[in-house]
Amino acid sequence: MVAAQAAAEVRGMLRNGEQLLLTLIIPVLLLVGFSLAPVLDLPTARRIDFLAPGVLALAVMSTAFTGQAIATGFERRYGVLKRLGATPLSRGGLMLAKTAAVIAVEAIQVVVIAGVALGLGWRPQGSPFAAALLLLLGTAAFSGLGLLMAGTLRAEATLAGANLVYLVLLGCGGVVFPLTAFPEGVRGVLELLPISALTGGLRAVLASGAALPAGTLAVLAAWAVLPLGLAARTFRWE
Repeated sequence: MVAAQAAAEVRGMLRNGEQLLLTLIIPVLLLVGFSLAPVLDLPTARRIDFLAPGVLALAVMSTAFTGQAIATGFERRYGVLKRLGATPLSRGGLMLAKTAAVIAVEAIQVVVIAGVALGLGWRPQGSPFAAALLLLLGTAAFSGLGLLMAGTLRAEATLAGANLVYLVLLGCGGVVFPLTAFPEGVRGVLELLPISALTGGLRAVLASGAALPAGTLAVLAAWAVLPLGLAARTFRWE
């Protein structure tokens, strides 16, 4: 039942034009556009080495946070979650299916984005296992935030809030603009954002070949534990 529900969730995401725009088209356009057009002053000699890890982090945020928050918020509003909760598929099984669907879509995103980046000359240096661990921690962090928002706010507020947060984190999270472009006092706060931690960790591993950065793991773990704990306590199914 969990596998069947997860497959249905994946089909729903990939058939939704807005979801497809958010999860695949926008990240790929950002990757190609900023890699080929020298409109930004980036801190690396090869633009693609800076941009590819950031776009991978953006893909995780778009699926695990923005897309999941909006979809779950409207499912709650229209009673879909309530009806599914009354089926033989338990609520825990439903959450497991949603998590599996998010990871499946992210796997497609990673393959597509990495393929485009490799075509643009990207040559990742670090351990793929370390990168995968960072992506999973980032998924947990953003999923917690998305479910917390979707389970407590009205669907319309979730739609507006999720898109606003997406745009703010895109601009201030080091995805395409280096954090060094911000004032030093602001930079310290921005480095504690989940998107900044995920982006920085992926760059350290994939661009520099570094080991897993302990600071990044701590930030992502905190963002995973706190919102998921709050979501478990406050999520309203109807």
